[in-house]
Amino acid sequence: MGLMITQVDAFTDRPFGGNPAAVCVLSDACSDEWMQAVANEMNLSETAFLLKQEDGFSLRWFTPAVEVDLCGHATLASAHVLWSQGYLPESKSAQFYTRSGVLTAAKQGDWIELNFPAIESTTARVRPELVSALGVAIANVCQNSLGYLVEVDSAEAVRKLTPDFARIKALGVHGVMVTSIGQGDYDFVSRFFAPAMGIDEDPVTGSAHCCLGPYWRDRLQKSEFLAYQSSRRGGVVKVRCEEERVFLGGQAVTVLQGTLVQ
Repeated sequence: MGLMITQVDAFTDRPFGGNPAAVCVLSDACSDEWMQAVANEMNLSETAFLLKQEDGFSLRWFTPAVEVDLCGHATLASAHVLWSQGYLPESKSAQFYTRSGVLTAAKQGDWIELNFPAIESTTARVRPELVSALGVAIANVCQNSLGYLVEVDSAEAVRKLTPDFARIKALGVHGVMVTSIGQGDYDFVSRFFAPAMGIDEDPVTGSAHCCLGPYWRDRLQKSEFLAYQSSRRGGVVKVRCEEERVFLGGQAVTVLQGTLVQ
């Protein structure tokens, strides 16, 4: 009997929006090589692997190319699978043991709230190579463990970006997030590019909001936001900053289930 694998669209309330992730609940530990091969086969921005522990689940995330330390949308998708497939009652929070420490998820009606570590950024110089890679005027640049955080002057500039992925990959960082003040209902908007990790553009990036939340908290002097990641698929993220934690709210829908033939 093979293992079930589920594809979930995260940070959206409709199929074929948000960010797709594959989720596999393992019955036994599997090799890193096998998990990486599955992630490459799925060819989504992230594939998550869960293994039951005494009081939670171990959780690992793989892009088609590498294992990563933190992933928001695949954690959201994992929690959705645990509740929707009966691994956990909806009244019980999900607890995950990860390379970024213990993470939790709680069901709140149609939404799921993730408890993640805040990622602080430091001011960085504007590299000419970064300007060339993005092809847009830059208002401010910071750097953090995910790469560069770039502020531009409008939501329209974020939406219309046509970056050079080869030049972004050559910058020598994991990724580049581009952000601005939002429009309408949204406090800020963003996009995230990570060709060095095998993802030219990530549709909706939970981990990036662990940086964007603290950044806009300091810029706007507030701690709660409604954010929009302005990719082609698009996605909505609720963001709440509390000291050294960032709470990310999102919705998720199952779009596909299959069996891995081992």
